[in-house]
Amino acid sequence: METSGTTTAAPAASGLILLTLASGQFLMALDSSVMNVSIATVADDLDTTVTGIQSAITFYTLVMSSLMITGGKIGEILGRKRAFAIGCVIYGTGSLTTSLSPNLTVLLIGWSVLEGVGAALIMPAIVALIASNFDRGARPRAYGLVAAAGAIAVALGPLIGGFLTTYASWRWVFAGEVLIVLAILVLARRLADVPGDRSARLDLVGTALSALGLALIVFGVIRSGTWGFVNAKPDAPVWLGLSPVIWLILGGGLVLLGFAAWERRQRDAGRPILFDPALLRNAVLRGGLVSFLFQYVVLAGVFFTVPLFLSVALGLSAIDTGIRILPLSLALLAAATGIPKLLPDVSPRLVVRAGFLSMGAGIVWLAAALEVGVGPEVITWPMILAGLGIGALASQLGSVTVSSVPDERADEVGGVQNSVMFLGSSIGTALAGAVLISALTTSFFAGIQDDPAVPADLTTRAEAQLSAGVPFVSDDQLSEALADAGVAEDTADAVVADNAAARIDGLRSALALLAVVALLALFAARSIPTRQPGKAAVTGGETRADID
Repeated sequence: METSGTTTAAPAASGLILLTLASGQFLMALDSSVMNVSIATVADDLDTTVTGIQSAITFYTLVMSSLMITGGKIGEILGRKRAFAIGCVIYGTGSLTTSLSPNLTVLLIGWSVLEGVGAALIMPAIVALIASNFDRGARPRAYGLVAAAGAIAVALGPLIGGFLTTYASWRWVFAGEVLIVLAILVLARRLADVPGDRSARLDLVGTALSALGLALIVFGVIRSGTWGFVNAKPDAPVWLGLSPVIWLILGGGLVLLGFAAWERRQRDAGRPILFDPALLRNAVLRGGLVSFLFQYVVLAGVFFTVPLFLSVALGLSAIDTGIRILPLSLALLAAATGIPKLLPDVSPRLVVRAGFLSMGAGIVWLAAALEVGVGPEVITWPMILAGLGIGALASQLGSVTVSSVPDERADEVGGVQNSVMFLGSSIGTALAGAVLISALTTSFFAGIQDDPAVPADLTTRAEAQLSAGVPFVSDDQLSEALADAGVAEDTADAVVADNAAARIDGLRSALALLAVVALLALFAARSIPTRQPGKAAVTGGETRADID
């Protein structure tokens, strides 16, 4: 049964509502990717270091991901529409502050703190507002379009950031975000809402525990590439003989267990809670969240490896790299909007499994196509296939997770769903990066050892100096470094050739692992229902017959 807040909007109003929510999702995802190509320029402009700007990006991710569950609860208290609007105001203020920032401190306040807090209010509200503005039958298309907008933003981020940084200033990225926020606020007046529960109270202890646990885990995963996952890399800190990463993740997990115990205690005592752990007993919701995790592990890994291949291995500019990834975005949008429209009664489980298979097939195709000397055109069809898979997942998973619980609990689901998405993205980037560097290092050392043009003493020095891992650098960067080190030209050419082959081996290994993850995700889809939400009686989820 639909709650009173769920409406079936007229086509024109429905289109404006979708535009509003998709624009919000686009903006949130854009900020996570748009500045990666401009880090050095921003650092130089603010008279700081690249490490400082990278820390700002990391802190933004931490603030946003750690407060997602809390943001969902605030939406329940204030009302989803009001939380969305407040989040937009905070986010827009952060964007304006960032665009005018004279130094790193102001950048941290504007970008990392204000934008992070704003995003933590906006993203769970988007999930809940779809539930209150569309009936169950219309939700797959709505969630698909909104999710597609986010994924497209990730693909377009480097293109937009590279273009504005090259031809104007990185500050225009954030100034443009302010204008988008203003437009969203104007359009948001049309959103229907469920009144907030003003009698509810925020669980402050639960807020602290959930934020700390999520922050520890996400920060640990982010730092794993630099510090090592279990054993510490050279020059990395050591805690009790191991990398800090393993302790951060274990500590975060223990804190989240404490959070779950606290929430159960609060619930049983009739006191305010942030999130009811009993929701995770819902097999459909659990299957949807696990599928989200797998999807974003693979998606983040692809968006990490493919731009590296294009920009470093092939030397393409940020703008050309973004253009080459556009086929994925277009295929994603076509599948996310087309499947619900053309196949409204299709089995969600079938579509999700087909999506993971399509993603895996596209990644395998790309891994097989990579060779030294190939051009950027080799990624086109694999990216289209992967994009169709991502779009298929986007068309179903959001609707599955939210429709598995009563509509009034959409805020809770939205917070947890977005936390899972950010955790998956962090894991995917870290996993792909770790495998890439490991395979690159192994292949490079094997190549120079077997290459008669490379003297044995140079090989020994390289192994000693690069024991922490061979960096993923372009031919020009390596040639310049070898020339500065006084290496003979013939020897340098041989090393550059060996490194080029090793780069491909590293990329291929990372892609192979992502393909395996996509195939493993097929097992997570077992709990996805076989009927569209609203096509059968729903009682806190699908019937048992729909799951088995």
